Amino acid sequence: MRCFSPLLLLAAAGCATTAPPPVTLAGASFGPTASRDVRTLILVLHGDGDGVVPAEFNAAAQAIADAIPGARAVALLRPGYADAAGNVSPGTRGGTDGDSYTADRVAAVADAVAGWRARYPLARAILVGQSGGAAMAATLVGVRPGLVDGVVLAGCPCMLPEWRKYRAKQGATGFRTAVDSFDPLQTVGGIAPTTRVTLLVGADDRETPLRFSRGYAEALALRGIATDYRVLPGRGHDLLRDGDLIDAVRRMAAAPPATPQRSAMVTP
Repeated sequence: MRCFSPLLLLAAAGCATTAPPPVTLAGASFGPTASRDVRTLILVLHGDGDGVVPAEFNAAAQAIADAIPGARAVALLRPGYADAAGNVSPGTRGGTDGDSYTADRVAAVADAVAGWRARYPLARAILVGQSGGAAMAATLVGVRPGLVDGVVLAGCPCMLPEWRKYRAKQGATGFRTAVDSFDPLQTVGGIAPTTRVTLLVGADDRETPLRFSRGYAEALALRGIATDYRVLPGRGHDLLRDGDLIDAVRRMAAAPPATPQRSAMVTP
C-alpha cells in the first residue's frame, strides 16, 4: 500500500484549483474570452415577452461589446426564454403583466451572474436591463448586494404596484390580478452603497413613463447611491440598441469605483 506524507497532502490541497460554478442560464456572449483580456463583464437582460427574444437582443449585446474595449457582453436569457439562435434557458417564464420578478427567477438570474463573475474575477461587472429586464436587474442589486458593481436600467417599471395600476387603467389584460413579484422600489434599502446606478427613460415612453423611473431614482438618491437619471428626448420605450444606452455603459465601465454619497442629485 502506498503511503503519502500529510505535508504532501496539504501542499497538494493548497495547489488545487476550484472550478467556477456552472452558468445555468443560456445566452450568447461576445468579446474577448481570456480572463486576462476582460476588464468589464456586461450582462444584458431582455424584457418580458412571449418566450422567444428577437435577434436584436443578441445584436444589442454585441454592439455593447464592440463599443467598449476589453468588454465581454452576455445576452443572458431569463428563465424559460429562448433566443433566435436556438439557446434556451431552463425554468418557467412569467407573463408580461409584472408577474416575472419572483424570488425563484431572481435567484436563477443572480446565480447565473455569479457564475459569469467567477469566470472573470478581475473584471468589473455591469448589469444592463431593458423594461422587465430592468425590473429584474433593479431587484437583483437590492436582494444580492455587491454581486455587480453597477447597473444600467432602461425603461424600468421600477415602482411595480403603481406601474401595474397604470397598465390596468390602459386596459391591458392581467394587470388587476395580484402577483408575487418583488417591487424594485422596496429593495432599494438592500443595495450596496458602492453600487453605481444609471436610469434611462424615453420622454415619449408610454409603456413605462418616466415617473416610474424617477421615483426609484429619488429613493436611490436618499440612500446616497451614485445615481445618474436621464430622460431622453424623442425616444420611446425600447432603448436597448440606443446610442445613449451604450454611452451610459461605457461611462460606467470607465468610472472609478463608487464611494457612498451623503446625498445624490436627481435632475429631470
